[in-house]
Amino acid sequence: MKKLATLIAIVLMISCKSKYSVLSKQELKSQPNILWIVTEDISPTLSMYGDSTAKTPNLDALAKESLIYDNAFTTVGVCAPSRSSIITGVHPTTLGTIHMRTGKDVFSWGKRKYEKKIPIKDINGKAIIQYSAVIPDNIKCFPEYLRAHGYYCTNNQKTDYQFAAPVTAWDENNGKAHWRHRPKGKPFFAVFNIGTTHESRLWRNENLPLTINPKDVSVPPYLPDNDATRETIARNYSNIELMDKEVGEFIRQLKADGLYDNTIIFFYSDHGGPLPRQKREILDSGLKVPFMVKDIHSKNKGRTNRLISFVDLAPTLLSLAGIDIPGYMEGYAFMGNQDKVKRKYIYASSDRFDEYTDRIRAVRNNRFLYLKNYFPQLPKYKDIKYRKKIPMMPIFLNLKETGKLNTTQNIWFGTKTDEELYDCVNDPYNLHNLAYNPKYKNILDEFRVEYKKNKQKHPDLGQIPEPRMIETMWPHYNQPMTLKPEIAKVNGRISIRCKTKGASIAYILSDDPDKTFDYNDSWQLYSKPVKSDGKKYIYAVAERIGFKTSEMIRYKL
Repeated sequence: MKKLATLIAIVLMISCKSKYSVLSKQELKSQPNILWIVTEDISPTLSMYGDSTAKTPNLDALAKESLIYDNAFTTVGVCAPSRSSIITGVHPTTLGTIHMRTGKDVFSWGKRKYEKKIPIKDINGKAIIQYSAVIPDNIKCFPEYLRAHGYYCTNNQKTDYQFAAPVTAWDENNGKAHWRHRPKGKPFFAVFNIGTTHESRLWRNENLPLTINPKDVSVPPYLPDNDATRETIARNYSNIELMDKEVGEFIRQLKADGLYDNTIIFFYSDHGGPLPRQKREILDSGLKVPFMVKDIHSKNKGRTNRLISFVDLAPTLLSLAGIDIPGYMEGYAFMGNQDKVKRKYIYASSDRFDEYTDRIRAVRNNRFLYLKNYFPQLPKYKDIKYRKKIPMMPIFLNLKETGKLNTTQNIWFGTKTDEELYDCVNDPYNLHNLAYNPKYKNILDEFRVEYKKNKQKHPDLGQIPEPRMIETMWPHYNQPMTLKPEIAKVNGRISIRCKTKGASIAYILSDDPDKTFDYNDSWQLYSKPVKSDGKKYIYAVAERIGFKTSEMIRYKL
């Protein structure tokens, strides 16, 4: 328990710049519009990466005007933990958002209801509950910083952060959210999430026509080459073609609004592909993603082998907007005026995926991938029910049980070793473990040292059994409550505060004396004292990430 308390204390002491910096009028005018188009569950299986199986004219056109990243990586090979690092700029291992998935807060503001009895146990066989992760009190969802500096921020509509999205994070956070709703003259940051390529669409789209001939697809060597596999792969490519049409519609809307040239457009996937031995794997097949950025007037084009990680996204957005990057963020800006550090390594983790728990850590540079297995006695293959819905999986598993897989295909079902090392240039499928090859001893030692350095620099809450970690977040398994805010008039302006450490505050000015709380109302982020604007009442709520939202209070003006 003493070790646990020390580890938690380290997390809570992470330094940060707690106050919002102030931009000059000139800086405010120079803030660019930023659009994120985020698809799900695809590897770099697109024409700009050399795979032209799927016809993607809209992405192809965007790629010609973009900088294409050849070495972009998620932090976890599955959506919710990876999205927690995107929205905070901090690794899931530091946040305690490592386990997939903590609750049902997947879309918009989240369901915010957590079941105490679920059929999932941790690696020691102890039961867990659903929960909204309570992250260190100094860490915010990064759009909050953008909102404080004049941006109109919209998310349509997946959140899936491992905690319920706080009301302060977005101006709009629903299926209708759009940059077109912003007040005149405001720059926007808009996110659109495309679910068309999600793993589930491999079976949910079974009734749609295939637009790719199964005979024309390439089968990775780690999968059996048969009709079932080819049908599933063809479905994946067909889904990619559908996704491309959705991308084209967003681009069309930007151009129709006269915004295309002066909007920075990011396109990426939340992690690797949906096929077996891709999603959830801490290999390139699960971690490496397609990623490209169209700059203002398409001024930066071509390709780069620069390493970037999803923890770099939040600081990059702040850098582009001219906002100081908080000291707690673990990523580095790769665009904007704070682009000063080029990373040499990315770091990734693998813990609980649904009902199956393990713990693996990864370090990768431009060529090699290193894995540290904490439970080498566990098999590589995770027998996850959800994945068994993939049409090819029953056939794949039957071939395994009947001994009809070849040596390469059997690797996924084999036992692990303490460490793994892969040459990702000469072995792109990560099939040949070099950790015990004497020729690679110096490289192995380099990665061991780097892993140890990173572990010493940043706490890893994966060391703590999940039930015990939940207990530190939710004492006695009860979700803590944010204290209600306090409102006062100071020098003619309205001042609001909350005594819950780390809480953010949202408010609405209104003439309605009987307003009820609704997340989808136009809540404003409180960052400094405000004027009444002639309204009769101000309503306020406070929310710390992972806590219950406070009671809403009304103050008569």
